[in-house]
Amino acid sequence: MGNTIRAFVAFIPADRCQNYVARDLREMPLDRMVDLSGNRLCRFPVHVCSFQELVKLYLSDNRLNSLPPELGQLQNLQILALDFNNFKALPQVVCTLKQLCILYLGNNKLCDLPRELSLLQNLRTLWVEANYLTKLPEVVCELSLLKTLHAGSNALRLLPGQLQRLRELRTIWLSGNLLTDFPPVLLHMPFLEVIDVDRNSIRYFPSLAHLSSLKLVIYDHNPCRNAPKVAKGVRRVGRWAEETPEPDPRKARRYALAREESQEAQLPALPPPLLPTNS
Repeated sequence: MGNTIRAFVAFIPADRCQNYVARDLREMPLDRMVDLSGNRLCRFPVHVCSFQELVKLYLSDNRLNSLPPELGQLQNLQILALDFNNFKALPQVVCTLKQLCILYLGNNKLCDLPRELSLLQNLRTLWVEANYLTKLPEVVCELSLLKTLHAGSNALRLLPGQLQRLRELRTIWLSGNLLTDFPPVLLHMPFLEVIDVDRNSIRYFPSLAHLSSLKLVIYDHNPCRNAPKVAKGVRRVGRWAEETPEPDPRKARRYALAREESQEAQLPALPPPLLPTNS
């Protein structure tokens, strides 16, 4: 939706907003993307499910707590954004969208993830930050192609040992959790490039010098007694880092995210939608 329509619906009462959104989406968008973010939706407009060639669907910043089973018709979806809603559980229908590459679930009320999430074997990026997770769901460890995991701002105290199965994982974001020890499983993941454990309660850091792919470790705002030892050329952000002045962790995080987003932009190409032919 364009900015004009968004500005317009901002002044419409929430119970009437649904009708205006539905009226605006009559045809399949040429770019195969629908963005309904920030429209105060309490229900998903079911007729969007008729756009079966849809590749990107953004539903961020609404009031959704459920999704209709008809969503399963969108079998070409590669990006689904459900962040900043009211989900207490991930709707099962999401786990039927087997072409998903990027799934945004941040800033909801999730305490766990369903076992059926393991069906999403094309998933490369998973955002579950700012939920109610007290442990990382083990089903995450079954997403064999996962490259990026955002699990910050939860209540995680440890990570499952099965995480080391994710040999494609390159970046892990764990800022703002309840870790008191550096997660031991990460010491057995030499393919990791970015580790963020900013704003935890870690008092001691083991050596990370053996992690041969590591490029950036963010460990600021921990009550640590030492800095993690790293190999030459690895950037550290935190106390006792060699860099002077010490870099802002937010800038380092933005830099890493920019690299990550540029890689994610190269999604598998889809053929153009078929145009109707006259018989």
